[in-house]
Amino acid sequence: MIKNYADHSANERTFLAWVRTAMAVVGFGLAAARLDPGAPSTGSEIGLLAAGGLVVLIAYLRMLRLRKRIALEAEVDDGSFGPDAMLLALVMALFLLLGAFGLHVDS
Repeated sequence: MIKNYADHSANERTFLAWVRTAMAVVGFGLAAARLDPGAPSTGSEIGLLAAGGLVVLIAYLRMLRLRKRIALEAEVDDGSFGPDAMLLALVMALFLLLGAFGLHVDS
């Protein structure tokens, strides 16, 4: 059995939830823009995909950082700023993705 298996699997499930969220917003944005008779701009499509990729990248980096913290033998100070900063960056990237979605659907 893997040491701290429950913590590692919860970390992985959280990462996959962020990936599913990013994929859903990007997919819905691209599909919703296709419903409009006018052609959506290529720039907004690239922005939407880039913002989705940024969310997935930050989620992956956060997962790796937490994986290392879970695997440590020593007690880790829970008041550290690192994971909180990663989560803040992840939420900001998600808002960027939602903004790109809004611009893409409006264009």
